[in-house]
Amino acid sequence: MRTENHDALVVGGGLVGAAIAYGLQRQGLRTLLLDEGDVAFRASRGNFGLVWVQSKGLGAPHYQRWTRGSAEEWPALAAELREKTGIGTGLHQPGGVHICLSDEEFEKRGAAMARLRREAGNFGMEYRMIRGAEAREMLPGLGPKVAGVSWTPYDGHASPLSLLRALHTGFTGLGGRYQPNARVERGTAAANDFAVEAEGVLHRAPRIVLAAGLGNAELAPRFGLSAPVRPERGQILVTERTRQVLPMPTTTIRQTEEGSLMLGDSKEDAGFDLGQNPEVMKQIARRAVLSFPWIAELNLVRAWSALRVMAPDGLPIYDQSERFPGAFTANCHSGVTLAGTHANRLAPMIAAGALEPEMAPFTARRFDVRHAA
Repeated sequence: MRTENHDALVVGGGLVGAAIAYGLQRQGLRTLLLDEGDVAFRASRGNFGLVWVQSKGLGAPHYQRWTRGSAEEWPALAAELREKTGIGTGLHQPGGVHICLSDEEFEKRGAAMARLRREAGNFGMEYRMIRGAEAREMLPGLGPKVAGVSWTPYDGHASPLSLLRALHTGFTGLGGRYQPNARVERGTAAANDFAVEAEGVLHRAPRIVLAAGLGNAELAPRFGLSAPVRPERGQILVTERTRQVLPMPTTTIRQTEEGSLMLGDSKEDAGFDLGQNPEVMKQIARRAVLSFPWIAELNLVRAWSALRVMAPDGLPIYDQSERFPGAFTANCHSGVTLAGTHANRLAPMIAAGALEPEMAPFTARRFDVRHAA
């Protein structure tokens, strides 16, 4: 069997793996990106596309800081990718809102945002709870059933497919090697010496990053790691194109650069079933029309479902192997939002050979009862 040597291996060519691989190659490491291809449960192709800070990290300030930091990294990453590849990511960060359809929702949301601010401490968390005429001036066409909105200035949205293409193009443009349709068949591990077989070739490197989404659950134990991730199904409805009417994205509705409206944010425990549930689709459409009644006049042209990568507590897992130094894993359900930190902050840590202390709360060992005791 032919053997090829590299400085780093990244297993998983979706948004998480592509951002890390891009960052590693930019650090000067000869990196191989192994991508199983579109036969994988690729969340990247079904992503809603938000760059979202509000709601992230309630009860987990480390996640709030990580997410906020990524939102701040996004403009520079988008500009760099456009300069290097000519591909725009569709980034717009005008702030964002969460729509509340009752006074009860509004009060509950206000309490959650206040807690986020308290937990942020010196890091700070700017937000406003907005009712009535001011909310309707901010979002023209807001329906009478809307009690109010929460707003933060950090939020925005981008095109997941354009981002994925830009990361792949930027990675190969820097000299990185991308291998599609390359499922990892087997692997061996020793300290700073890893080998994986894909498409009849043995690839070796002193560093390996497992970023294969739901596939990490099976892969991680081979490298002295744990990735207790499960699928969570989300469905999306897409309308026909219309004139640009939404000045900013909401948690459940955003307007693409092309003019289509994307409606979503469902959460289902359906295993690996990629089917669609008409009742859930009905609920998505109903909430959208209550938020903006004019949406009822638009035709739906597409619908799909995709699987989020979820840890037991819903937070990302970033880890390094104690048994086999040089092996890392990255797992999250926010590949768009976290692209900035994955490329600009996580990749340099991996290139240096160790995660920084700030990453300790993200370890999978938090799920180990014996370790916690």
